[in-house]
Amino acid sequence: MNRTGLLLAAGTSRRFGVADKLLAPLDGRPLVAHAAQAMQMTALDRHIAVIANPELRPYLDGFEIVEIQPGAQSDSLRAGLQAAGETDRLLIALADMPRVTSELLDMVVAAATDDRPAACHDLGPPMPPACFPRGWLIRLAELTGDQGAGRLIRDLPAEALVNARGLLTDIDTVSDLAKMKKTAR
Repeated sequence: MNRTGLLLAAGTSRRFGVADKLLAPLDGRPLVAHAAQAMQMTALDRHIAVIANPELRPYLDGFEIVEIQPGAQSDSLRAGLQAAGETDRLLIALADMPRVTSELLDMVVAAATDDRPAACHDLGPPMPPACFPRGWLIRLAELTGDQGAGRLIRDLPAEALVNARGLLTDIDTVSDLAKMKKTAR
């Protein structure tokens, strides 16, 4: 079985300010390095990262890099799908979720079946990281706008959802990053 990891790291960071949030330091490393390391440590055959900022490249060692112009989330997803080509499982993770672990990613891949995806939940609706089987990739390719894969995973049954145990915090603003730094102490 061919399993591919897709790290989406091409957002515009509009709510973060002028700086690229993925380069902001957290625990002594850029934000993107946390998500990249978690994905590199998973039981996957390939690792692909979609980026818009070439300054992220040094933190994505071992990834196939797809560089795009900043745009909608679905643009990043389609670029990653094209790079992935034929794969049996596609694990999608977001680069602004630094607390996601390789163990969580492996659990999401294991929860996916040939017939349905798997995703995470954490006191809310299903969300990435999510893993999609080959038969669902065409549905991902048809998505438009900034909603990403959320609409495809929102009605998953309980057995397709992995409890993320508080690991799904994402960083959208400088304030989010400050809160994360404060809780890590």
